[in-house]
Amino acid sequence: MVKNFLIHPREYARYLSGFPSGLLIPLSALVLTIIGLVALSSATQSFAGSAHYFQRQGLWLVVALIGGFVSASVDWERLRDYTPWIAAISIISLLMVFIPGFGMSINGARRWVNLGFMNLQVSEIAKIGMIFVLSDYLAKNQRNIKSFVRGFVIPCCWIGTVGLLIIKEPDFGTAFLTGVVGCSLLFLAGVRLWYLIPSLLAALCLFSVAVYLDPIRLVRVTSFLDVEGNKSDKSYQLWQGILAFGNGGVHGVGIGNGRQQLSYLPESHTDFIASIIGEEMGVFFTCGIVILFAVIFFTGVHNLRRAPNLFQFSFVTGALLFMVLQATINLGVVTGVLPTKGMSLPFISYGGSNLVLMFVFCGLMLNSFRSWEKAPLERVREI
Repeated sequence: MVKNFLIHPREYARYLSGFPSGLLIPLSALVLTIIGLVALSSATQSFAGSAHYFQRQGLWLVVALIGGFVSASVDWERLRDYTPWIAAISIISLLMVFIPGFGMSINGARRWVNLGFMNLQVSEIAKIGMIFVLSDYLAKNQRNIKSFVRGFVIPCCWIGTVGLLIIKEPDFGTAFLTGVVGCSLLFLAGVRLWYLIPSLLAALCLFSVAVYLDPIRLVRVTSFLDVEGNKSDKSYQLWQGILAFGNGGVHGVGIGNGRQQLSYLPESHTDFIASIIGEEMGVFFTCGIVILFAVIFFTGVHNLRRAPNLFQFSFVTGALLFMVLQATINLGVVTGVLPTKGMSLPFISYGGSNLVLMFVFCGLMLNSFRSWEKAPLERVREI
């Protein structure tokens, strides 16, 4: 059965040779990953067993490359026949974190499933499932997209179900990101603004209430409003991250010579790894990271105009938004523009689940772009 979903190997070279623009995305991803490995080795140098983090991230990179290759080889259109199963897997994976013995609680959050040899952050699986199921539904109901029930209520129920389960973990940042991506896809598919705008305002109010009722999230917001006044307490991490950028200046202090990773900056290898890059490599490298994400975004937008149908357009757009918006939020947090959300920087922060997801998204986009460039392509069922 698997061979029916694969593109013939002889087609690979032909696709890639005629598709230089799409290659900018995986190339940018590889450069970002290399920068992340260098920054990780420096950010963890004061940790006990610091080599463990680098080696583990290296192993995850191998898995991510395999995942990206598979994603670039699979015919995603054929998987639409299994949309109910993909939806079920997404929901079940989110529920598994609450099952004793499977779900793991770290720092008060149950976001991971213990598979024995690794810990899997299930919200990453849910991201793929959410945009795949939503894209398939929007494509199949394109004629009813202006209706209230079939064009708005039903897809919103799917987005809301995934978002509420993620909030329950709790992971407010990922839930917010999921909602933004889902609503963006509804807007681009043509859902009436008369339905979207009031619902978005109501959802934002409910999200604000949820933050207000959660003491940890509320403190993050209130301390964000006065970072310097709370720099010794609730805003300590953000303040240290800002100091790292200031200390690095234009050229940086040199790789391995930074001070913030020496137990001054908590989570320096995950959420705030951009601060380490800013301190040690300077503003040019930091701006280079922004440019690379911009290259990914504009390359994706440029190629989306060739999407042959609404499913592929929505699916690739969702993957692109998850990648770029997550990076935007992370960079906004470490520079003090946004409240602390605990969201990693794609390709760069330590963490295997998100790294694999990002490379799967890269493979998906490369897969789609080359097929759009050569469309209609002849698929070979028998290998």
